[in-house]
Amino acid sequence: MDKRDLEREFHMTGGVGKTSYARNSSLQKKASDDAKHITLEILQQLYKETKPKSLVIADLGCSSGPNTLSTIRDIIKAVISAHRREIPSQPLPELNFFLNDLPGNDFNSIFKTLPDFHLELKRDTNDDESPSVFIAAYPGSFYGRLFPEKTVHFIYASYSLHWLSKVPPALYDDQGKSINKGCVNICSSSPEAVSKAYYSQFKEDFSSFLWFRSKEVVAGGRMVLIVLGRKGPDHVDRGNSFFWELLARSLADLVAQVYILYRNILE
Repeated sequence: MDKRDLEREFHMTGGVGKTSYARNSSLQKKASDDAKHITLEILQQLYKETKPKSLVIADLGCSSGPNTLSTIRDIIKAVISAHRREIPSQPLPELNFFLNDLPGNDFNSIFKTLPDFHLELKRDTNDDESPSVFIAAYPGSFYGRLFPEKTVHFIYASYSLHWLSKVPPALYDDQGKSINKGCVNICSSSPEAVSKAYYSQFKEDFSSFLWFRSKEVVAGGRMVLIVLGRKGPDHVDRGNSFFWELLARSLADLVAQVYILYRNILE
């Protein structure tokens, strides 16, 4: 599957149903909450140094569901707090939020909740202390160019950069067969070439990510990147690989069920 296929077909499950991302993203919420104090501290430092009349924040890999607006709400409160400390006599800045994810993302579910979100925001702040908030969607891969040059003050990406732009080509031999037999991730039986393939692809993708953001972020801008990782050098560390092992077993069970169904049809 190449980059175009991934960008076109891959996205989190939309809506608010039982299997939707909105109802199955508590792990991602915990990660962002754990790093919230760092995110808001960096954002407030940025505001203290620049004091822009219009502040542009981009959430890359925003997905859908309550996590997206929860992050926006926290950022708004942090900016208001910083503004009161630094320049309370001046009007609040306009706050522009650019929400980015792949084109198949369920942006509509976010926009449907915006009227209630704005009402809650006004209730939480006095009318004269409620900033103008503008929220827009920017579909596309963050491994390419997304925004006009030197327009974004603050880049935020949480639990999204572990998604690669494509399946690493080095995972296949000259005949197009997988060299990672029986695994869908880096597992204990994976040859060293598998780890190198994923590393090489991540290095290429992350370099592209930083290059394009350097074109879009204003001088003095900031980024907060919350990335899935592991504590040590072991690629199959249980703390990180446990989820992928569960996924691999689930996929193997699905394949087995399809095979049995197909065999029953033939018989």
